[in-house]
Amino acid sequence: MGTSDSHGSRALSEEWQRLDPSARWLFHLQAALRWMLFQVPLSIGLAIMVTTFSTLVIGAVVGSLFAFIQLILALWMPSLSFDRWRYLLREDDILIERGVLLRRLTSIPYSRVQHVDTHQGILEQSFGLARVHVFTAAGVGADGTIPGLDLEDAEALRDALVERGGGDDGL
Repeated sequence: MGTSDSHGSRALSEEWQRLDPSARWLFHLQAALRWMLFQVPLSIGLAIMVTTFSTLVIGAVVGSLFAFIQLILALWMPSLSFDRWRYLLREDDILIERGVLLRRLTSIPYSRVQHVDTHQGILEQSFGLARVHVFTAAGVGADGTIPGLDLEDAEALRDALVERGGGDDGL
């Protein structure tokens, strides 16, 4: 059926599944928007705050330096994040791995899956992408999210998870 992996369950596919390549551009666009809408105003606020305790020049330097560091992170982190997202359908569960600074591996047993949604925001729609949200019976929110999937792949994954979960909502 599948091969054993280092996490103890048998894998249904031979390798981890990655996000759609166009998701890299989506991640970069989202980071650029966050930088423009949040980091630049925060940098200006920091410059103003420093200026109240020091000179205008020092405030401008501190604010500019902060904005520059945030820009470098906005350019670099999306690619790292994209490279770290992956998932694996196994015999009894789905594994989702992600994280740049803090790596996170989530195992969601199919028997715990309550429902699965696909979601497309405005930017995702423009790239033809979607995200899959996996909810379990014990979870308050989505217990697992896989962003940056081609819409057809996201819908197929959603359907596969619902099928493997048995579709029983516990009622």
